[in-house]
Amino acid sequence: MSELAHIKERVIREVVRENMDVIRGRYRFRRPTKTQKAHTASRIFFLLTLPVALFLGAYLVSKVAEGWIELRSAELTERVVIDARAAGDPRFSAIDPASAEVPELGSEGADALGFESPETMASAAALDRTVFPLGVRKIIVDPGHGGENTGTVSPTGLMEKTIALDISERLSLLLEKAEFEVALTRNGDDFISLEERAEIANTNQGDLFVSIHLNWIETRQVRGIETYYLGPTDDPFLAQLAAAENQDSGYSLADFRRMLDRVFADVRQDESQKLARSVQGSLYNSLRRVNPALQNRGVKKAPFIVLTGTEMPAILAEVSCLSNAREARLLMTPEYRQFIAEALSSGIERYARELNRTSLRGS
Repeated sequence: MSELAHIKERVIREVVRENMDVIRGRYRFRRPTKTQKAHTASRIFFLLTLPVALFLGAYLVSKVAEGWIELRSAELTERVVIDARAAGDPRFSAIDPASAEVPELGSEGADALGFESPETMASAAALDRTVFPLGVRKIIVDPGHGGENTGTVSPTGLMEKTIALDISERLSLLLEKAEFEVALTRNGDDFISLEERAEIANTNQGDLFVSIHLNWIETRQVRGIETYYLGPTDDPFLAQLAAAENQDSGYSLADFRRMLDRVFADVRQDESQKLARSVQGSLYNSLRRVNPALQNRGVKKAPFIVLTGTEMPAILAEVSCLSNAREARLLMTPEYRQFIAEALSSGIERYARELNRTSLRGS
C-alpha cells in the first residue's frame, strides 16, 4: 500500500473516532497548533494596545490644539494692545505687545474695545431680577365674580361674590395702612369680565395682582385653602376648576393663541410663585389657629384667564371652602373675614418686603 493510502486510512480512522466520541458524549481536547496560538496572541495584543493608541492620539491632538489657541490668543492680545495704543488709551502706553499681558479693563473698558465683559455675559446667560431694582408700590386686589356671576353658593345661600368683595375691601384698608397704593377691580356688586379686570390692573400699573375667591370641593368635609399662579396643569380637578372660573372671560377666539403663549412661557412665573407661597403660608399658619381642621392644599399652577392678561406677578387665592358647612358659618362672621384679610395682607407684605430688600441690595 502506498504512503498516500496510509495517510487516507489514518485520517478516516481519526474522523470516525471523533464522531463516535461525540455520539457517546466524550469530547477530546485538541491542543491548539502554533498557528492558532499566534493568531490568539496577536488579537489580545491588538485589543490591549488599541485604547492606549487612541488615548495617546487624543492627547497629542489636544496639545497641538492648545498650542494653536495660545498662539492665536497671543496674536489677538498683541492686536488689541496695538490698536488701543494707536487710539491713545493711556493704560496701554507702556505695555510691550510681545509680553501678551493686558491690564484689567472692567466692564467700561471692555465695552470701549468692543468686547463683552464677564458680567455682561453672565447676565445674558441668566438674567437676575436684581439687575433691575424694582419694588412693590401698587397692589391690585381683585374680588372674584360679581353681578350676575355669583360664583359658588353655600347650602345656606352665602354667595362667593359677596364674601370675596368684603374680604377684598378689608384687605385694601390693611394694605393702605401699610403704605401701599391699592386699586380694586370692582367696588360693588358689578359684573366685570376677566379681560376688563386685567385691563384695570395694567392701566393702574400695578406691581402685584391678587384675586380673591372661595372654593367649592365635592368632598364637603374638606376645609382647605390653596393659592394658584399661572401655568399649565394635567390635573383634571384643576382643569375643571379653571374652566369654571374662566367663564364670562370677555376674550374672543382670536385671543386664544396669545393666552396660551402666556400660560406656557410666562416670564413672571417665578415671582408669581414666590408671591403665592408667601400668601399660602400666611393664610394657613394664621387661620389654623382659629380653624384647626383647616387643610393646607398648597401652591399650584393652573391656567386661570384672570391671571393671563396681567403684566405683573399675579395669583389667585382660594381663601376658604363654601362647600363646608362649618366654613360657611365662620365666613358669615365679620371677625373671620377680617382674620382672612389680615392673613392675606401679612403674606403680601412679607413678599413685598423681601422683594424691596433685594432690590435695594441690587441698586
